[in-house]
This record gives sequence, structure tokens and C-alpha cells, in this order.
Amino acid sequence: MRRYWATFTKVLMGMLERPMWLMLLVSLCIMSTVYVHRTVWDLPVAVVDQDHSPASRLLIRNLDATSKISMRSYDSLDEAIHDLGWRKLFAVIIMPTDLEKKLLSGKAVTIPVYGDATNRLANGQIQQDVVAAYKEMLNHYDVALMLGSGFSERQAMVILSPIVGQAVDVFNPGISFAAIVFPGLLVMLLQHSLMIASVRVSIVLRAQGKPPLPVYLGGLSALLPIWLFLSIVLFVLWPWVLGYRQTASIPEILLLTFPFLLAVLGLGKLLTECLRSVEMIYLTLSFITMPVFYLSGTIWPLQAMPDWVRMVSSFLPSTWATKAIAGVNQMGLSWHLALHDILILLLLGAFYAALGVGVGLVRDSARLRMLLRRK
Repeated sequence: MRRYWATFTKVLMGMLERPMWLMLLVSLCIMSTVYVHRTVWDLPVAVVDQDHSPASRLLIRNLDATSKISMRSYDSLDEAIHDLGWRKLFAVIIMPTDLEKKLLSGKAVTIPVYGDATNRLANGQIQQDVVAAYKEMLNHYDVALMLGSGFSERQAMVILSPIVGQAVDVFNPGISFAAIVFPGLLVMLLQHSLMIASVRVSIVLRAQGKPPLPVYLGGLSALLPIWLFLSIVLFVLWPWVLGYRQTASIPEILLLTFPFLLAVLGLGKLLTECLRSVEMIYLTLSFITMPVFYLSGTIWPLQAMPDWVRMVSSFLPSTWATKAIAGVNQMGLSWHLALHDILILLLLGAFYAALGVGVGLVRDSARLRMLLRRK
């Protein structure tokens, strides 16, 4: 136990004295600078008012009051579409002529919206706000018409909303996580950085001679406090800064992250024993990071992959971590329902660690036999 704590303290203090792991946060800050000019809260949207009626002005005020849209008034549609093409705008909304007259006469009204569909995050947020603002305007005019016809305000509300609905978050695994790129990207950053750190620690310990098990475990477990701290920054602080929806508490995030880190450490053990070279390991990690990102279900739903590809994906810790963390923190899934993913991560960690130990024993015995033959 003394060797374990001595190695744990030495590696942990070494990581804190030379905090190269903070490069992960620097990388995350650089990635997030794309939101500085056009933030995810005030997306610039053009409005071309061709009606100039109380109805069009009400709809514009409702849109401008939303948290995601910042309205920009344009007199010319061609100018607005030009700015949309040059990415100065994310959408163009047109208030058509006779908007209020058609509403009052009960005719169908179409609100043309030109959106920049190349940006799914901004496009989806603008679409939701436009629909909500339009429904609010229709409700205002419906109530006004019914009050003018002799209905009371209570009667009007009962007719317009006969059923009081309540929205409940439902976890839907059928959609998978093709639309939730951000959590998957954070999982990949955490996995890649911890893999490099664990391999580096393993190689340093092996360079000093074959380390005893307590020493080896102490060196690797010293990485856990740092990467648990990083997980709080990545999965709690950063989504809050960028305005992403999150439903999990810090203890729940740690509960999901801890088995994921153990699985990555096990995979790092296997990778170290297979390659045993810093250059080869760094080169391998550089090439496999992007394929692993695609196979994790972040870019394309797992359900749409071929069976053999899904089998390969199921052996990656990032696949189960993305599913669990995105499900609990973004889609409202209870952490109790993520226990299956946690169990699989623990099994993967034990499997890779045992496989790495087996590969190490085979390679060491083969090397020992070669040395004996030379003698």
C-alpha cells in the first residue's frame, strides 16, 4: 500500500506541476471561439416587413423577444438574401402583404422563411422560435376575435385550449445521437487525452524496470482526479457557458464518467502492451481518433450501421459513454436507466486490462526465451 500511495502522489504532483492536460481546456476554448461573434443566444435573423400592420409588428416583437434570435430589419429582400449567402445572417423572415387582413378574414397565411440549413444548431433553434412566436401571434388574434363575438376570456381560452397539456421529457434512443454532436465530441476529447496520458505513464514506469502491481496501479489511478475534474468542466461548465440544454447534476456526471475513465485506462493498458513505443502509440492514436469518432454513434445513428460495424462500435468505450452522458445530460434520461451502459463500461475496462496483461505476459515470456537462447 505504501508503494501505491507513493507512486500515486508522485505522478499526481508531477501532473499538477506540469499541467500539460490543461491543453485540453485551451483546445476547447479555441473551438468555442466560433460562437464569440455570432453567439448561440443572439443569432442574427433578417425580417422584411411587407405588410407594416399591427399583426406583422406583433410577430416581429415576439421573435425579437426570444432568447435565440436577434432581429435585423431590412427594406430589401435581395439585400437580406445577399447577406444570408455571405453568412452575415442565419435566416430571412418575410412578413407578406395583407398578413393581418388574411388573419382577420380566416384565410390561410404563409410566412416565408429562408434558413441557412448548413448550420443545424442555429437552423433548429431559429425554426423552433419562429413556430413558437407565430403560434403566440395566432393565439392573440384568435382571442381578440372571440372576445369581439361575445365570448368571455375564460370561454375563449377553453375553446382554444380545451386540453391542458404537459410536456414531459422522453428518452428516445431511436433517434440516436446524430444530432447531438457536442457531447460526443467532448467524450472523444476526454478519451483521446486520457489515452495519451495513461500510455505515457505506463511507458515511463516500464522504463524504470518492470513495476510491481501497486506501483502500476498507483501511477494510473493518479490520473483519475485530474480527468474527473476535466469531465466536470467539459460536461457541466462548458455546456452551461454555451447555452446547451443539460439535465444531469454533477454527481450524476461523475457517476457516468468514472467507469468510462476506467474503461479508457484498460484500453490504454492494452495499447501500451501491443506497441510499447511512444512514437508508434502517438502515430496510432492520431490515425484512429477520427474513425472512432464516427463509429461511436455521434455522427451517424448506431441503428443505421451494418451489424458488423455495430459490433466493432460496441467495443469502444466512447460509444457507451456518449450514449449514457448524452442521454442523461441532454435528453432527460434517468441515470438509473443508464446503469446498463455503466456496467458495460466496467466490463470493457476489465476486459481490456486483462487482455493487456495477457499480451504483456506473452511478449515478456517470448523475449525471455529469446534471451535464454542467445545465451
